Amino acid sequence: MRAVIQRVNKAKVTTNNKVTGEIGVGMYILLGVSETDTPEDALWLSNKIHKLRIFEDEAGKMNLPINYIGGNYLVVSQFTLHASTKKGNRPSFIKAAKPPLATRLYQEFIQNLETLSGKKVETGSFGDYMYIESRASGPVTIIIDTKNKE
Repeated sequence: MRAVIQRVNKAKVTTNNKVTGEIGVGMYILLGVSETDTPEDALWLSNKIHKLRIFEDEAGKMNLPINYIGGNYLVVSQFTLHASTKKGNRPSFIKAAKPPLATRLYQEFIQNLETLSGKKVETGSFGDYMYIESRASGPVTIIIDTKNKE
């Protein structure tokens, strides 16, 4: 699994002129599931993200996890995170998981975050065309890949 995590002041997802997810301060997460990912990857990644200390303390240092500041999550599926651009100029998405697996692991990841945070996780609309608005804070953007464990 790959995640692009962005610290935000607010973020919103709209599909078919309807807001499907919206948060204030928190983390906007793009999540890509590959064909080789497992429930263990979803668990490891959700734990890692939940514990990330990317919010500023009183001294202005990135030292606080999301639960300390009362932040929320917005998770959006993003199969293009597994694009390969090795050959030619048109990306290949052959490593991205097919919808049945991707949907299951996406939902497991969200459930894990809800369990860890004790809050509802806001989401996009899986497989639909989405419009996303976000206001990055910092900016702080972090990429995590479960295969590399970094």
